[in-house]
This record gives sequence, C-alpha cells and structure tokens, in this order.
Amino acid sequence: MTKQAWRRTWFQVHKWIGLILAILIIPLCLTGSALVWKTATDRVANPQRYATSGATILPAERYVSAAEAVLAPGERVTSLALPEGDGPVVVTASKTSNGPARGRPVRAMVYLDPPTARVLDQAASNEGVLRVLHILHGSLMVPGAGRKIVGWLGVAMMISAFTGLWLWWPTVGKWSKGLRWRRHRNLDTNLHHMAGFWIALPLFVLSLTGAWISFPGFFGALTGAPPRSGPPRGAPAAPVVPQRTPDQAMAIAGARVPGTVREIDWPSGRDARWTVTIGGQEVAVDDARGVVAKVSTPRAHGGTGIAGWMRRVHDGNGTGPIWQAIIFLGGLLPAGLAITGVVMWWRARSWRGQVKAKRKAVA
Repeated sequence: MTKQAWRRTWFQVHKWIGLILAILIIPLCLTGSALVWKTATDRVANPQRYATSGATILPAERYVSAAEAVLAPGERVTSLALPEGDGPVVVTASKTSNGPARGRPVRAMVYLDPPTARVLDQAASNEGVLRVLHILHGSLMVPGAGRKIVGWLGVAMMISAFTGLWLWWPTVGKWSKGLRWRRHRNLDTNLHHMAGFWIALPLFVLSLTGAWISFPGFFGALTGAPPRSGPPRGAPAAPVVPQRTPDQAMAIAGARVPGTVREIDWPSGRDARWTVTIGGQEVAVDDARGVVAKVSTPRAHGGTGIAGWMRRVHDGNGTGPIWQAIIFLGGLLPAGLAITGVVMWWRARSWRGQVKAKRKAVA
C-alpha cells in the first residue's frame, strides 16, 4: 500500500471514530477533567460544606458527638478526617448490618465546622455531583455493560490519537512545518491540527490506562499479574464497639509518631485496631491493649503493582501538579477536538455537495 493510500485509510478511520463516538467522548473527557481536582470541584458544587469559620481544631469527641446527633438510627461512626487548610472536618458513618455485603456500602458523610463542630452539610456517599461524575466517567451511567463500553472507547481513542498524529505529519517538507499555526484558512481546522498534536501522546496514555482499568483481567494476564483476591470490593469489616475514645487513640499514636493527625479510622474486624494517619504514616493502635501495634506507609491509591500505577497515572492521584494539569487539558482538548472535527466534516460535506451540484449543472 502506498503512502497516500495509507493516509486515505487512516483519514477515514480517524474521521469515523470522531463522528460516531463524539457524543460519548465529550462527556467522558469533560468528567475526567472535573475529577482531576475533586476538592475544587466539590467546592464549586457544594459551597456550604466549606463555609468554615476558622481552622481551630477541637477534641475529636466533640465532632463525633455533633455527628451522632444528626445520624440516623443504626449508623455508626467509622472515620474522622481533619482538614488541611480551610476545609471542613468530615465524619463518616455506616449502617451496621448482620447480613452479607451487597455491593459498595452507602456511607453517611457529615461535614463540620472545625472551630465550633457545627454541622455544615450532610450527604450520602452515593449522592452528589462528584458521585454522578464518577459514574458517568466510569460507566456512562449504563448498568452492567457501561464499564466495557468505556473500555472500548479507550481503545478507539488510542487509535484516534495514533491516526491523528499520522495525519498531522506533513506530507511535503520537514516535520517542523506541522507546528505552523496557519496550515489552513479556517480557525477550527488550525485549532484541530495544533491541539491534536500537543495532546496526542497524553491522550494515548490516558486512553491506555482507562482501557486497562476497564479490562483488568485481560491486561493482568498480559503482564502476569495475579488475579485480585480477598473479600468483594467495598465489603465492610465486622464492626466493634471500641473500648477507647478517638482522642485516646490519637494520643497513643502521637506519642509514637509525632506530627499532625489527618485521619482516624475506627476499629473493625478481628484485629480491632484504630488506624491513625499522621503525615505519611499509618499508626495501628490496639484498642484492647492501648498500645501501638504497627507503623506502616499507607497503601498507594489504586493499589500496588502495575495496575495500581496505571490507575494513578489515569486519575492523577499522587502524581504532582504538572501531570494533573496535563490530565486536565487531556480532558478538555479532546472534547474540543470532537467539536472541531464535526465542524470540519460538515464544511467538507457542504463543499462536496456544492461541487457536485456545479458539475451536474454543467453536464
């Protein structure tokens, strides 16, 4: 096949991927951008949660008491997160149940003003703007097959990034000619060429990691990663009634690892240990004996191994502001590329229609 034949083939592939999948690619990309900085998105969507009156921190028991006063019967506090900066204190509670776990448990979230322990907001973990964005980005709100649809969209976007870079490459002269702004008389076409070039590689990486997350079994088999084992995701451990208060647990942990407490998780399961997060370490406090049982580094977001690394690359957690900014643009620009691509196709379609009409009139 000649170079021109390859170019025509890739053009058709690139065009029809964009036209057919544009309506799905746009919400997928925009929600991904919004989820890069979750706190900022939550601030915009729920400003009442961040209407704090200061940064003074009270004893943990004050927050627990304030949260328990508004929790529903049967809900038990499971964790308390202290703010970094001017955010709220967040108390999480779950409903006790003796039956088997069914899917991800729904948790009650109570947002409190740090200096006063005043309730600022309440919400369920399966509600709100962030939850909707997560579901839309992860499954397009399609039950069952939605995750696979998103995975195949990732594969299609990888192909689109590759073919777009092929089409961007100048057919005559040096490759640097492709970096010129005015390659075409129309603004949207120039935007499509330029933005497409700069976002092609990050888009390929995000598409690959997204497909990896959607098809963990397939990619895990390719890399030799062991299948996921253990209890179903989200299955809560058996709750216990703690013998110590959270303030006592934090004092024990702080005596071993000095620093600022960021989060404390209530004891559960057979070990019955408090987990106190101080800086970059987790301190396990034995509830019965009142001693530090273990000091460890928190497990990386998304898990360990190559699968966990793929998830962190995809969502930007713990990767730093530069890559997070690239991911943010990696969501906005493809949405713009889909729009400009449709405009370019429509203009070409109209132009071909005019040429055909002229030829017909001459004949």
